[in-house]
Amino acid sequence: MNQIFRFVLLIGLGFSSLSGYAQSARLRTANRQFDNLSYVSAVRAYEDFLRVDRKKEPAETREALTKLAYSYRKLEDTRNAERVYADLIKEYPDLDSEIYLYYAQALAANGKYRESQKYYSQYGEKQSQDLRGKRFAVSYMDMGRFYQDSSSYRVSSLPINSRQADFSPMYYKNGLVFVSARDESGVVKRVFSWNQTPFLDLYFHPDTVQLRVAPAETVRNPGTAVLGGGNEPSLTMPEATTAEMQTLTKAQVFSRTLNTKYHEGPMTFTRDQTTIVFTRNNASKGKSGKSSDGIRKLKLYTSVNRNGKWVDIQEVPFNSNEYSVGHPAFAPDDSKMYFVSDMPGGYGGTDIYVVEYNNGQWGTPVNMGKDINTEGNEMFPYADAAGNLYFSSDGHEGLGGLDVFLAELKDGVAYRGVQNLGAPINSDKDDFGFIADRGRTSGYFSSNRKKGISDDDIYSFRRACKQLNIFVYDKKTGAPIELADVRILRNGSNQELQVTNSEGSTNLCLESNTEYEFRAVKDGYALNSVRFSTLTQSPQPVMSVSIYLTKSENTLVRGVVKTEVNQKPAQGVKVTLRNDRDKSEQSVITGPDGGYEFTTKPNAPYTITAQKDKYATKKAPLAKGKRTGRAVTDSIGLYGVGDVFQLKNIYYDLDKFFIRADAARELDHVLAILKEYPKMKIELRSHTDARATDTYNMRLSENRARAAMDYLVARGITPSRLSAHGYGESEIVNGCVDGVACAESEHQKNRRTEFKILAVE
Repeated sequence: MNQIFRFVLLIGLGFSSLSGYAQSARLRTANRQFDNLSYVSAVRAYEDFLRVDRKKEPAETREALTKLAYSYRKLEDTRNAERVYADLIKEYPDLDSEIYLYYAQALAANGKYRESQKYYSQYGEKQSQDLRGKRFAVSYMDMGRFYQDSSSYRVSSLPINSRQADFSPMYYKNGLVFVSARDESGVVKRVFSWNQTPFLDLYFHPDTVQLRVAPAETVRNPGTAVLGGGNEPSLTMPEATTAEMQTLTKAQVFSRTLNTKYHEGPMTFTRDQTTIVFTRNNASKGKSGKSSDGIRKLKLYTSVNRNGKWVDIQEVPFNSNEYSVGHPAFAPDDSKMYFVSDMPGGYGGTDIYVVEYNNGQWGTPVNMGKDINTEGNEMFPYADAAGNLYFSSDGHEGLGGLDVFLAELKDGVAYRGVQNLGAPINSDKDDFGFIADRGRTSGYFSSNRKKGISDDDIYSFRRACKQLNIFVYDKKTGAPIELADVRILRNGSNQELQVTNSEGSTNLCLESNTEYEFRAVKDGYALNSVRFSTLTQSPQPVMSVSIYLTKSENTLVRGVVKTEVNQKPAQGVKVTLRNDRDKSEQSVITGPDGGYEFTTKPNAPYTITAQKDKYATKKAPLAKGKRTGRAVTDSIGLYGVGDVFQLKNIYYDLDKFFIRADAARELDHVLAILKEYPKMKIELRSHTDARATDTYNMRLSENRARAAMDYLVARGITPSRLSAHGYGESEIVNGCVDGVACAESEHQKNRRTEFKILAVE
């Protein structure tokens, strides 16, 4: 992808013209183009110099070859880069170690993995601290790992692709927003001097359903396992009318407000799609800005949609003129955003960072760490509906160029490491800008696999289901058990809960490289489970497992962990059931539905505990009286740091701040919470209606918050666990601001008190 959104992020030239000799005119001309980042012109000039003056001055020849190879590398012309790096290594024995790395990368990008392995190994010997040399050399000893799941995918080129670069699709409404350098209308054509291509803008295709009928579908050549690996793909063309083709290929400018005369690029949307964060050249009010080294860095900008128009364009607060920030991706719940930067303190060229996001307020960016980031370049993050993080990298072991990787996150950590998606999603060229549904059964990505130069295209993919049928039977009679719950665990964590049909069966599509456990739960039976692994591949399209249940007097305990603040299921909670008599324990990690299931012995005392980082640990006995051999439902609520609870019955009389009787009852509920969690600290937040002056309302709200605090302190709560703040009329909840006529009952809704959890243990 020879476009600005890798170029600017990857600038780190480290070159300077040699000054120990008088340069020839041709070399000076080439160096000027190189220093101006005009790599197309530089290539022509260096090739011209080497054709005429190559044998005149060895030092000049070495400089020209080094910069020519680097220019081809920046233009993603891997075949010419390989050619020139081969000349360098053949002619000069004392080269910088990076030359061996770049040569190894060019060889891999051209599908020459055995040769690439040799030069990765040599690079590793010269730079032992950089793990890429060792990792890639070992990885290329067995290429089979990259092709394990290839037969499950079908990849198609989209009809919206143009003659110029098209990449980084993102879901928006029922269509796709994407980045394109397609030719502009008008007499004046603006081009980017780096590679002489038009500047990038945002475009939109309104209907992904239409795109499923692609005019060109990529299929495997006879005798090859996958698309990629240096093999030229064949194309099949389904029949389509001219009118259908015009509909399919139609794409429109996404926003004339967001598109400018500079580059706009990869973007992300909040869940409600009313806010966009997008990448743009460093520019303000039509004027381009540069860093101290003369480079236009990338920045992130936000915009909100009002009445169908994108307005209020603003920079994010962590932008900088001295480094690039780009490639944004919101988490599915909008609580955080991933992005890419080459800011100081990273692990390599570009790293992935995460920043908290709360109602338009940004936190402090945090590097995702060495499990995600490498000495190379990590770029183009995307978080799917399940919270899995996809990104592209040339630092993790791959097929060449940028490959797409998956990191399953638990509390922000890639707890299973990083997984290469393999072919045909990945090829020996650059593969990036990946988006997909929750199960990765379909989606889109970008690649320059067709030729490798100036031809980024967007592809769709579909992944066939490798089905596993799960049967549940009565062990004694062999009869199928209907309406049995089957809990699916992936790599030790609870996932979805399915129910067997009249034939005692249910099914799912298997993920590769996954350890499964299936737990069957039915009232009147003892819980039983079976394990299944896809770490090794089976050629069978449909497989099955059976679970046999034995009738039992044991009691099933099942429930759901929810967050108290919004009563939504809590994922990633460790739920432990402890037998207080024999000290045995059972534990599970909740999945997206927050559910858990256990078996208990008759008349034994049990304690159930729920734990998650930044949440108060909930610990409670399981009452004996509940267990009568039937299933018991026992849900758990968790309080988390940052949660804000409105005390709905704490209202105040006009201009008063004493605690009313109805307010006292609600504060008694807070008192009970604080006594249950003796390490919890809270902030009492009081608000007023909009009547009276701002100063008066601020003082009144502070008195009200203090009155609530005094009430709790008088009943035994240590003052150090409490803080009280008044917010006056700054946070009206129902529009009853100054100048708006409202009923007394509406004003009273604003005279309220909340409590916010500041700390838990």
